[in-house]
Amino acid sequence: MEKAWLKSYPEGMPAEAPAPPFRSVRELFEQSFSEYPDNAAYTNMGRTLSYADLDQLSMQFACYLQQTLGLMRGERVAIMLPNILQYPVAMCGIFRAGLVVVNVNPLYTGRELQHQLKDSGARCIIILENFAHILEEVIAETDVDFVVTTGVGDLLQWPKSMVTNFVLRHVKKAVPKFSLANSVRFNKALRAGTNKTLQPVDIGYADIAYLQYTGGTTGVSKGAMLSHRNMVYNVQQTITWQNNAYEGVHPVIAITALPLYHIFSLQGNCLTVMSQGGLNVLITNPRDFEGFAKEIAKYEFNMFTGVNTMFASLMNTPSFKDIDFSHLRVCIGGGMAVQPAVAKDWKKATGSTILQGYGLTETSPAAIVCRLDEEFTGTIGLPIPSTDVMITGEDGNPLPTGGIGEICIKGPQVMEGYWQRPAETAEVMLPGGWLRTGDVGRMDDDGYMFIEDRKKDMILVSGFNVYPNEVENVVVEMDGILEAAAIGVPNDRSGEIVKVFAVRTDESVTEQDIKEYCRKHLTGYKRPRIIEFRDDLPKSNVGKILRRALRD
Repeated sequence: MEKAWLKSYPEGMPAEAPAPPFRSVRELFEQSFSEYPDNAAYTNMGRTLSYADLDQLSMQFACYLQQTLGLMRGERVAIMLPNILQYPVAMCGIFRAGLVVVNVNPLYTGRELQHQLKDSGARCIIILENFAHILEEVIAETDVDFVVTTGVGDLLQWPKSMVTNFVLRHVKKAVPKFSLANSVRFNKALRAGTNKTLQPVDIGYADIAYLQYTGGTTGVSKGAMLSHRNMVYNVQQTITWQNNAYEGVHPVIAITALPLYHIFSLQGNCLTVMSQGGLNVLITNPRDFEGFAKEIAKYEFNMFTGVNTMFASLMNTPSFKDIDFSHLRVCIGGGMAVQPAVAKDWKKATGSTILQGYGLTETSPAAIVCRLDEEFTGTIGLPIPSTDVMITGEDGNPLPTGGIGEICIKGPQVMEGYWQRPAETAEVMLPGGWLRTGDVGRMDDDGYMFIEDRKKDMILVSGFNVYPNEVENVVVEMDGILEAAAIGVPNDRSGEIVKVFAVRTDESVTEQDIKEYCRKHLTGYKRPRIIEFRDDLPKSNVGKILRRALRD
């Protein structure tokens, strides 16, 4: 297969990334613990953890999981946390104990949380106390035996730790009452692991590192099995592609506002920056744009990752003018398309080009990324080293250059498959290790990739996938609703919002009734913002609702 993109690579960029210097995510961060003990690793709300601190705390947590709870190699542990210091401590501890990380969106409803915990078979969960009441509703229907709860302030310095937790619990009333039998506080778990000895557990390339949940056109949330090989190779591919972007800079300082439970931030910020001994500046609530801007104005940061809506909103924040962008070397927009107007305004305001990148949860995620030395053009870039891309027609055969078809990806970052779902895995994996992305695009003569369409029915809200079946399944559970179809409609703030077409059997059911019902069963970004009632919905000759006809 001709690899047209290689002729467009920067001078000196290899076609293949070097083999990673580590065989697991655990080796990646333990190497950084050894090489950069005094470097700052994570900072949040006024407290900074050095790599030595992270080494100590994560070892305590690993000993707690292994020695106190008795969790065995390969068992799954869920993390349901926002961007706070407890996340890297928990994640590193889980891997040191030879366990598997299951990332959980903290905004999940009980329905969504129950499915992911049950499907993954997670036996333990680390959860922010603000969401513990949701776990209480569903824990009996899961395999979870052990619960570790934590407050936002738990790892902050005294007295800020106490004040932060007090304000959230008693002033802002942000922690609903909950009762979880035998749950343990995070700091108590750390103390329980002190002075214990971790028994060595062998993990390597083939072992699963993360069960990273993603939807599908069927609407069933599935766990993409991302092996240690997938993750460390993608880190190496990213570092290779960045080449000399950080020349003369050490350590790298990254603004980490996207949630670490999302694959983009997890790989691009958490792991890649850690492998380089850099600092992740954790932003717990990036929706507070004024606070966000004031926080990052304190740092001479070199890396910034975000989504289109984040760039746009930040530029419309008063304190944006106080941020120093002169040290910024790499700015990447992912999760959703960066709008040309936003890219233009960002370049004018900061002097930095937003580089688009493309990937999926199933590709760990980086697969196609813009060159760091080029301006914004709308392309999603070039396949990165060790990555092959082909465009296929309806018959699955490769199309000539310029042909529009399905983007297929092959490389060491392609997942091992979906957790306990061989049929769904077979649907997306072609012979030879090719992954069918479901996204429609084209490649030009120079190997640059362009997205023409994406998964036929998927809705993209602020960079998060919304699968119509999931929304429809909730709506049709309502009394008085016969049928429902969900589509995405353009929105200036979030890219798209969810619109639902519904057929009623009870005319008394209102738009507000549907919205209230969805509020109870769907995370915020999945909830329909527009409801339209119809007498019937367009269908194919076999009775399948034609969402495309509704979009048209």
